[in-house]
Amino acid sequence: MTDDANNSENIGGPLASYEEARDWITGLVRFGIRPGMERVNALLERLGNPQRRLKFIHVAGTNGKGSVCAYLTHTLLQSGYDVGTYTSPYITKFTNRFQYNGSDIEETILLKLANELKPQVEDIAGSELGSPTMFEVSTVLAILFFSREVYPDYVVWETGLGGRMDVTNIVTPVVSVITNVGHDHMDILGDSLSDIAREKAGIIKPGVPVVSSVEQPEAIEQVRLAAKLNRSTLYLLNEQFSLATGTIQENEQSFSFAGPFRALDELTITLSGAHQRKNAALAVMTLEVLRQYYALVIEDDDLRKGLRNAVWPGRLETVSQSPRILLDGAHNPEGAASLAAALRETYKYDRLHLMMGMLSNKNHRDTLRHILPLVNTLIVTEPDFRKKMDADGLAELVREVANPLDFELVIEPDWRKAVLLLQEKTAPEDLAVVTGTLYLIADVRSRLLNNSDSEKGW
Repeated sequence: MTDDANNSENIGGPLASYEEARDWITGLVRFGIRPGMERVNALLERLGNPQRRLKFIHVAGTNGKGSVCAYLTHTLLQSGYDVGTYTSPYITKFTNRFQYNGSDIEETILLKLANELKPQVEDIAGSELGSPTMFEVSTVLAILFFSREVYPDYVVWETGLGGRMDVTNIVTPVVSVITNVGHDHMDILGDSLSDIAREKAGIIKPGVPVVSSVEQPEAIEQVRLAAKLNRSTLYLLNEQFSLATGTIQENEQSFSFAGPFRALDELTITLSGAHQRKNAALAVMTLEVLRQYYALVIEDDDLRKGLRNAVWPGRLETVSQSPRILLDGAHNPEGAASLAAALRETYKYDRLHLMMGMLSNKNHRDTLRHILPLVNTLIVTEPDFRKKMDADGLAELVREVANPLDFELVIEPDWRKAVLLLQEKTAPEDLAVVTGTLYLIADVRSRLLNNSDSEKGW
């Protein structure tokens, strides 16, 4: 028997509550991130390969996946389709990851499906494959939910990490979507943008159209090569489709879309930042492909309403007006660049007070270079997570990047006290921003919105 099997908890016993089911699944995180398809293949084979009964829109990329999923989900719902949505990480509660028509999976259904999966997972754990991971079990549970409980017309399916060896790549979608490529998870995906792009492009399947907003030449080269090898038609931003910026104001902006099939003027979104205009245009092109290939019916009015209604927590989200506090999970250099651009382009303020907490495994130096030139006050803190970067270490990195310091640097390891400091420093004409890992964003968001039902995590 393997070590994984010996470590399994509650072997043989049924799970009695939602909390037990959630804890059992999230407890599998101890088996880490183990790219590969062997365990998920074995699990789905035992269950009769239910993924084959579903139509997936598979979304990969470094940043913007969640926002693109939100645009797609809201527009399809507005058009009368039943939609399943699988995303990660979650900001409020574990059930957020599994949604049908915009609502979380019911706790009783999650418990039932977890109890169906548990003996299969434990059986595989006792084999040479070792235990399925937390993300593998979550992904299979999502497939069971969509294929046996709710039967959506489409499943908006977000990649967890990378693409080629990501567990979500077990499906064959009706369209593949790649948002962008940036410096994230380089310890797993590769040292260069070309390597990372190659992994993301691994979601491209033979004959399945692919839509992408990647922009770096080396990333485009990898996506184009994968599309060619798979004989998949590629729709690329600034080649087959484009956008033109319209009006920009806080919490609302517009753009025009031009694609190979038609053009659309004055599309409005409420998510802020230039990157969100690209994300929305990418979603529009994806829907256009579905209209052409699969006779998807979406009226222009429904498209406009769907885009406008799309929301995505923790991404340039205003959670307080007095003082004015913005949350943005900019945890890598590309995310920080987008945040900095939005702060320059969209928001008006006298002074900027920024609170940041990071994990220990990120490319923080380049992230800081994007954001530090804008701040008047920087409060460094620590997320409530085992892989956190300590506040003193982050502060030392800040001093190295911004030498000399031309802003106030405050070190407060307790994120709750850091929030109070942030609130105290933010005058009526100022702007406060909380950024960094989504583990920190989840906690701060729950605190500021008085959400007592919070369970943050992956």
